[in-house]
Amino acid sequence: MASELQNHNKGKLRGMSVKGWIIYKVPENELNETHYETKRFIEEAKLMDIELEIYSPNQIEIIVTREDKRSIFVNGQVVDLPDFVLPRMGSGTTYFALALIRHLERLGVPCINTSLSIETVRDKLYSHQILAEKNLPVPKTMLMKFPIDIELIKRHFTFPIVIKTLSGSLGKGVFQAKNEESFMNLARIIEIANPNINIILQEMVTDSHGKDLRVFVVGGRVIGCMKRESSSDDFRANYSAGGTVAPYELTHAIEWLALEATKVLGLDISGVDLLFDGDQFKICEVNSSPMFKGMESCLEVNVPSEIFQYVMTRFQWGH
Repeated sequence: MASELQNHNKGKLRGMSVKGWIIYKVPENELNETHYETKRFIEEAKLMDIELEIYSPNQIEIIVTREDKRSIFVNGQVVDLPDFVLPRMGSGTTYFALALIRHLERLGVPCINTSLSIETVRDKLYSHQILAEKNLPVPKTMLMKFPIDIELIKRHFTFPIVIKTLSGSLGKGVFQAKNEESFMNLARIIEIANPNINIILQEMVTDSHGKDLRVFVVGGRVIGCMKRESSSDDFRANYSAGGTVAPYELTHAIEWLALEATKVLGLDISGVDLLFDGDQFKICEVNSSPMFKGMESCLEVNVPSEIFQYVMTRFQWGH
């Protein structure tokens, strides 16, 4: 399969058009931010003469068979494999979507990011374990279980405390308990609703209340850094939740943290969220398919073009 892919790459150099897929599930109740990214990828693909198709996982079926290239079906029909795939589901990647990405990888189709890196970062606790193992600064984090041992929690955390679902994006599934009473009330609701849900507790980095940094990394290079601030008293600073964005000076420390976190987690494309901690930073989380409407609104950066240029350069495809 490797030699077949090499021959395919040589064909691209002789002028064959490059074909790509974006696998992107847009929930029915999703905000326009997700549609923005899709439109931008389509616009830039046309300018770069890339044949781009946008598919939802629901449109695709896979069959494990020895007839490798005849094992992918879109809307019930066998289709030619793309030259590359950009999975854009992030923390919302389902088991089926992950299986689909793995299947494409085993057929020799480059997926950027890989199934392994996507699976790693959608689990916030696991990704923090990896970052901490590599001595990178992260907020103190604990896996919550029921029944709640409040005395243990109080020995290791002070209020306010952040409560997060194990996977989530756009600021969803993130809550703040300002004191022990509000924490216990929220914990009781969670336990009644779903005692098996995976929840993590995280220290509140007070210097970063209502503000953080988003650093966008593509192919081992930072292409943008912006500061996000809440437009209300919300402790979250997500642009998708109504926050404001502004350019932020890229220092050596910020660049190193973003690149190191991206490398350690095995990502090619990432959005690294940094929390202000005095004159230093802590890594809040790393996203495998970061949104970029806010980034493009405040910085002179063309994110889809940067991503496509990286893909073309990495696989030595020319026009």
